[in-house]
Amino acid sequence: MTMNDDVIDDRALVTRAAAGSDEAFRTLYRSYVRPVYWVAFGLVGNAADAEDVTQETFVTAWRKIPSLRLEGVSLLPWLATICRLQAQNRLRARRRHGSHAQLDAEIPSLVDVEAQVVEAETVAAILAAVDRLSELDREIFRLCAAEGYGYEAAAASLGVTHGTVRNRLSRIRSRMRANAMETETP
Repeated sequence: MTMNDDVIDDRALVTRAAAGSDEAFRTLYRSYVRPVYWVAFGLVGNAADAEDVTQETFVTAWRKIPSLRLEGVSLLPWLATICRLQAQNRLRARRRHGSHAQLDAEIPSLVDVEAQVVEAETVAAILAAVDRLSELDREIFRLCAAEGYGYEAAAASLGVTHGTVRNRLSRIRSRMRANAMETETP
């Protein structure tokens, strides 16, 4: 597989995976495992459960992909929906089967209002900073940071050079870090 294979429309990969292609499904997995993990982590709040939810998401996706009719060009919204459902199942099971000691240990992290407010403000600041980027920079950020594209794949998708993507993404990340630090500093 070359780096240019990353820019194949997800619909083509979904069609091949639905027909039983392990290679096509592995390509989809590699493209989306990171974003799915971060969705899972945001929902369940710990790395071990996020890894389990991510694995369950892709097992479910493998079972259901033959009946999938992909409407857009990205598989990520469908995977995120499966991930949310798997995370809800994990949280229900945790509540149902967890001991009081486990629940007591989790409660402080769930009610740390100050941390939640700071995190929400940081996310809002980052989203506002992304909105202020040029259209090209927003697309580079979306492809590389949100969807996990490599520099070459993003460059091919956007019709720019690898260096353009690398340099602009470096500047974007610096701006995002600065915005996050400004928000977190009292």
